[in-house]
Amino acid sequence: MVSRHFTKMLLGLSLGLAAGLALAENGVSDKSIVIGQSAALTGPASALGTAMRDGALAYFDAVNADGGVHGRQIVLKTVDDGYDPARAGPNTGQLVDKDKVFALFGYVGTPTSNAAMAWVDKGGVPFFAPMTGAQSLREPVNRNVFNIRDGYADETEKIVEHLDAIGVKQIAVLYQDDAYGKAGLEGVTQALKKRKQAVYATATVARNSIDVAAAVAKMQAAKPHAVIMISAYKSSAAFIRAMRKASDSVPFFWNVSFVGSQALMDELGPDASGVMISQVMPSPWDEKIAIVKEYRKLYLTKPGREPDYASLEGFIAAKVFVEGLRHVKGEITRKSFTSALETMGMTNLGGYTVQFSPGNHNGSNYVDLSIVTRKGKIMY
Repeated sequence: MVSRHFTKMLLGLSLGLAAGLALAENGVSDKSIVIGQSAALTGPASALGTAMRDGALAYFDAVNADGGVHGRQIVLKTVDDGYDPARAGPNTGQLVDKDKVFALFGYVGTPTSNAAMAWVDKGGVPFFAPMTGAQSLREPVNRNVFNIRDGYADETEKIVEHLDAIGVKQIAVLYQDDAYGKAGLEGVTQALKKRKQAVYATATVARNSIDVAAAVAKMQAAKPHAVIMISAYKSSAAFIRAMRKASDSVPFFWNVSFVGSQALMDELGPDASGVMISQVMPSPWDEKIAIVKEYRKLYLTKPGREPDYASLEGFIAAKVFVEGLRHVKGEITRKSFTSALETMGMTNLGGYTVQFSPGNHNGSNYVDLSIVTRKGKIMY
């Protein structure tokens, strides 16, 4: 016959085991929270992936040095996908299935983000702050996806609104022939349709390619008044340079934020003068903005670094992620983290505001327009 004492002991052990299992969320231990990122660390988009990672680490490192979040260190595990969805998918499988990360963070690009969604949806894995403005990650609302930047639809609307206001009508689109480029093209198409216009001409360039000869020939023949480019910085730079070399009479050149302003300027050199770019982050040079001042203080501590939009985006993404963790009530689980983000209300990070709700996971609607000056500076 089993004694009462032994029965109580077994019951206590069972309850303790159950409690331990309830606390065992993937990526969360009593000492750390491990999150995963697949981004371009090599290849034609490497400047964006590297900056996004380094900006995030600048904030996470500062938080960790101050004791972490709920006593836990934030560990960011980054793997290289070369801006190739064929690599981003397996990378995500490795991060989710083998490394057991708590969340996915800071993916760079539309096709690479789309490649991760099978694991996100299957496992209910938070997919936080992808560097993309694609509507596919915004509508319909996916409870696992949280965007901290505005979408391409708003960026292209702002560009077309400006061009229309100054009387520019023949608006063409150079787009990367993939999900990113097509998302931007759709944004321009809808913005023009709203004004009873149509895209004047289109040309394409392959992802991770700078072969723009056919696109240049097509645009030279069409003679548009403006070209909105939905492509990476190397292909955009090659296109702008070739267009300027081919003719003295060139259109207005516009890019959306994903081009990477600093990377584009570095590629173009003096040819960057006059190029216009929509921005979804505040100026990384304006220290009057509190979040920018904080970013510069932490990010520029390592030698050789220069401020740029991509690293600022990574920094802000990391700060919002940490704020979400700090608002978790009780144990940190994927569900409690998602609920915390949806209910933490409007959060002013110091000049950049985010707000999520159960019906809206698009945290910001910040869009501004900028131009590269002759001195190689960004002016709003």
